[in-house]
Amino acid sequence: MRDENNLRARELITHIDKTSGLSLALQSSLLGVSRSSYYYQPEPIPIEDILAMNRIDELNTKRPYFGSRRVATELDMNRKRAQRLMRVMGIETLYPKRNLSLNNTSHPIYPYLLKGLPITRVNQVWGADITYIRMRYGFVYLVAILDWFSRFVVSWRLSTTLGTDFCIEAVKEALTKGIPEISNTDQGVQFTDSATLSLWEDYDVKISMDHKGRCFDNIFTERLWRTVKYEEVYLKSYETVLEAKQNLDEYFTFYNFERRHQSLNKKTPAEIYLTGKH
Repeated sequence: MRDENNLRARELITHIDKTSGLSLALQSSLLGVSRSSYYYQPEPIPIEDILAMNRIDELNTKRPYFGSRRVATELDMNRKRAQRLMRVMGIETLYPKRNLSLNNTSHPIYPYLLKGLPITRVNQVWGADITYIRMRYGFVYLVAILDWFSRFVVSWRLSTTLGTDFCIEAVKEALTKGIPEISNTDQGVQFTDSATLSLWEDYDVKISMDHKGRCFDNIFTERLWRTVKYEEVYLKSYETVLEAKQNLDEYFTFYNFERRHQSLNKKTPAEIYLTGKH
C-alpha cells in the first residue's frame, strides 16, 4: 500500500504546471499535495509501470470483463503486479462492477429503474460514470454525464483524485442544461454522497442505481469511453492536466456537434438533444 501511495504522490506532483498562470500554492492545494513537496525531487514513476498501466488500460477498454488473472495472462505479467497496478489505476473487472468508485461505506441504496424501459426521448435517462485517462507521466479521472437517447455529453469534469467534488460540479453544470426524469449511476461513493444525491432530489429526479451483477447497465457510457479513448486519448500523450482538459474539451465539442452516429440516423448528438427529434 505504501508503494501505491508513493506512486500516487509522485504522479500528482508531475501535474503542477508552472506556465498555467495559477500560483504554485493554489495548484498544490488543488492536487492535494503540500507546496514543499514540489521542491522535493522524488524518483519519477518507473517507466515500466507507466507502460504496464497503459497496456492494462488498453486491454481493459477492449475487454472490460477481464479480471486480474486474465489481464496478467494476456499481458504476460505477474498477477500480483497486475492487481497492484489495477488498484493504483482504480479499475477492476466488470464482474463485479469496475472498482473505480468502490463504496464500502453505509449509503442509501436506490432501486434499478431501467429494466425493460424503452429509451424514447431526450432527458428521459442520464447516466454518469467515471473512467481512467492516461497521461504521459500519470493519469487523471474523467466523469461524464450522458443523455442516453441522444448520446449527448451533457457535462464532464477531470480530477486527479476519486473525490466527490468533480462529480458534484459535473451534476451542477448538467442541471443548467436540462433536467432528466431518471439519473442512473453505480453505487460508488461519488454518486451516493449526500451532496450529490440532494442535487437530483431538489429537481425531483428519480435515482436509479446499478447493482452487483448488472455489468452492462451503463452500456451507453461504456461505449462512450471506448470512443473517447480510441479517437482521442490513445492518439495523444498529455503532458499536464491543463493539456488533457483542453484536448478533451475540443474532442467533446466535436463529439457532440460534429460526430455523426449510425444509431442516430447519421445525425449528431446535439441535433437530437437540442431538438428532441431522432
